[in-house]
Amino acid sequence: MAVADIINEQQQRHFSFEVLPPLKGTGTEKLFADIQKLCQFHPAFINITTHHSEYVYRELSDGRYERQRVRRRPGTIAVAAAIQQRFGVTVQPHVICSGATIEDIEYELLDLQFLGITDLLLLRGDKAKDDAVFKPTPGGHAHTTDLIRQVQRFNDGFFADGTPIKHPGQRFDIGVACYPEKHEEAPNLERDMEYLKQKQDLGAQYAVTQLFFDNKKYLDFVAKARQMGITIPIIPGIKPLAKLSQLTVVPKTFHCDIPETLAKEIVKCHTDEDAKQLGIEWTTEQCRELYANGVRDIHFYTVSAVDSVAEIAKRLL
Repeated sequence: MAVADIINEQQQRHFSFEVLPPLKGTGTEKLFADIQKLCQFHPAFINITTHHSEYVYRELSDGRYERQRVRRRPGTIAVAAAIQQRFGVTVQPHVICSGATIEDIEYELLDLQFLGITDLLLLRGDKAKDDAVFKPTPGGHAHTTDLIRQVQRFNDGFFADGTPIKHPGQRFDIGVACYPEKHEEAPNLERDMEYLKQKQDLGAQYAVTQLFFDNKKYLDFVAKARQMGITIPIIPGIKPLAKLSQLTVVPKTFHCDIPETLAKEIVKCHTDEDAKQLGIEWTTEQCRELYANGVRDIHFYTVSAVDSVAEIAKRLL
């Protein structure tokens, strides 16, 4: 069943989860064990992040540094297929502009179609660490809207160069990201929401938010989206705090605010275990408040927090 169909079911609540492919060489044992824990909550879907190659600097024996391309987390499509086969759950791999040419993306679409995976989360991807702004790969896309156009053209039976596809397969369903506190590179929230409207107009069927801790920001964002004519479902993305260090790391990494009420409680914590329990309590109440405001679907970011997410889901059932 397609993600868009699942989340449009009336009066039914759903969980969904995001997971990372394992680091190169570490195998899938831990990932599959984590997914086994999450499958008891009958997820609507599991999405799998994509990490293309990045540049790293390695010191040579003579003291000089050499820039090399390294791909730390290969295998998004293979992992998605394995999860789908092993657990029988709908999977949604990320397909991103970053680090990929148009041709690379076309082959990803072909591989996914061969595997019967037709739910995609389309994203631009992060800029390189050393770049002030996002720089598209030569021969690649600069914006998610360009990526949506390519997928829709593929859906219509044409390769990117205009060549007809002799035997078009099942169409891809498209999800996108959105940002209740605006994307870090957007000049303001209004402009960022205009980009979301463009994604919808090009065929995006739903959006999943960046993580947030203040429900008012999400609810205000959704209300404003509706005023702008954005009608697609907007699924809240939630991540529980799990470590003391996240008080400063999370806002910096994800460009979101931690409410003062939560910040005051975190500084009272003495250990990571204290912070983890606080994260479970806060997120459980956050989800209950979302339910009370009519939200049916909640998406959990599980990195470093699988046990916390499982406990929260258990409390919400």
